[in-house]
Amino acid sequence: MRRLGGVLVAAVLCGTAAACTNAPPPPLVPKTEAPVITTTGPKVTEIVVGVDDVAGGYNPHSLAAQSPITTALSSLLLPSPFRPGNDGAPQLDRNLMVSAKVTKAEPFTVTYTIRKDASWSDSAPIAAEDFYYLWQRMRAEPGVVDPAGYRLIDNISAREGGKVVEVAFGKPFPGWRSLFSNLLPAHLLKDAPGTWSNVLATGFPATAGPFQVRSLDEPRGEVVLERSDRYWEVPTTLDRVVIRRATHSAMAESLSKGDNQAVLLRADAADVNLLQGIKDLTTKPVPRNEVVQVLLRPVSEQLGDLNVRKAVVAALDREALIAFGTQSGPSTQFRADSYVVPPSRTGYRKTITANTLDAAASEQLLTAAGYSKTGGGWQKAGKALKLRIVAPEKAEPYVSIANRIKAQLQERGIDSEVLTPTAEDLYSKQLVESNVDIAVVPRVDAGDSAAALASSYGCTGDAPDGATPNPRNPAGFCDPAIQADLEAALNGKVLLSDVLARVEPVIAAQAVSVPLFQVVDLLGVLPTVSGVDAGAPLAGVLSGAPEWRRLDR
Repeated sequence: MRRLGGVLVAAVLCGTAAACTNAPPPPLVPKTEAPVITTTGPKVTEIVVGVDDVAGGYNPHSLAAQSPITTALSSLLLPSPFRPGNDGAPQLDRNLMVSAKVTKAEPFTVTYTIRKDASWSDSAPIAAEDFYYLWQRMRAEPGVVDPAGYRLIDNISAREGGKVVEVAFGKPFPGWRSLFSNLLPAHLLKDAPGTWSNVLATGFPATAGPFQVRSLDEPRGEVVLERSDRYWEVPTTLDRVVIRRATHSAMAESLSKGDNQAVLLRADAADVNLLQGIKDLTTKPVPRNEVVQVLLRPVSEQLGDLNVRKAVVAALDREALIAFGTQSGPSTQFRADSYVVPPSRTGYRKTITANTLDAAASEQLLTAAGYSKTGGGWQKAGKALKLRIVAPEKAEPYVSIANRIKAQLQERGIDSEVLTPTAEDLYSKQLVESNVDIAVVPRVDAGDSAAALASSYGCTGDAPDGATPNPRNPAGFCDPAIQADLEAALNGKVLLSDVLARVEPVIAAQAVSVPLFQVVDLLGVLPTVSGVDAGAPLAGVLSGAPEWRRLDR
């Protein structure tokens, strides 16, 4: 066996010459015209799904790239050792894996055995270097989804041409099955020019699964996936899946005409009524793996004082923010009355029982912090209190809620401004620094709630190699008083439910987060297809596409 820690040994990781190329991934050039579809020969069997948007990036591990299209494409195009079952519990994907199991207690070691015929679309084998690449990036990059589990890994080693992967942890991690989902093609990405922010920014340089990308046309708003001839398992029945951007009224019209067989949209009450008027259409809610939250960052100069954070929370009308953000759509039934576990997940328990708004308390707390109200605003030592609120550019409902927060604060005499940087700039720069006071951003659930707790609210130290500091959580929050509890939940020494019972009241008292609601899309499906459903929790609607059928062809 040869170690991968420190220097990656190409001879071990690369089973073939194709897997060891250092060439950068070929650029994915957006098409400006519709793909040519041949009219001769057998009729193409396809299902067309209408969506709100198809814009990238498409890296499922980046907070900046979270969207329904990212979830959809990664579930179909990227390999994962485990995939969520119907109950949300991770199940071994035997299309990719021979086995994955704990093989040693000291040190805690998991051994993954990959199928020998599993390969990327360019014929490079799916191998240990893909595990190694993802581990390195997830423990070092800012703005990644739930890095806490990856930071427990001490070393990754390989044998049998990289098809057997041994992952050694510094501490036990019962949630290890949540790791290494959506592996990336390391042989194309590890030496590519640019940074982590460019990974899957415009498309997929290589894929591994039953479908491959025929065209990805962001300007035109269409993604065409077709059956992959390189897939090593049973091929799909469908020839093609088309994902097409449209307005909600255009989606309804396409459904009525039968041009679309399904739609997936972020709906308000009017959209719900619109779809209910379509004959024979079945609708159901599809929770995303994201919860809208308001982060009050203790690392900022103005919110470093707990009294000021509490004053800001007391100035917010949480009930009104939830009503405004959900717009009486499907998200209305998924209020996030918990700081960690999303409403759609097993283990969710309501811990927030009252509205935040308390105008009198807000004024008292600001006064206690040394501020005085003059001319309709608050000042301290001659300096006005003005908060910087950020939300990712063009991302809804985050931008709209940020502006509503500004209006609510203004009613209490607290001045603020709303900035909407690109999502990449927000997570890789602004939330790494200390000049953001309030962030309206998603809390993303990657499948293990203990890792989510540690990733969202835990203190960070040095990476396992001792050389690189771990990026702090988006809130910039660290409370040593709860760190031992967070680590105990992560390592399985204490039940997560017991830890949450102790920790969530502390998080509430520290006024660092105001959860609002889980984002929930609405799925509409015509009876001309079968198998098109909400999908397993976290996996998304398109995760079941290999089993979809057209009934009218």
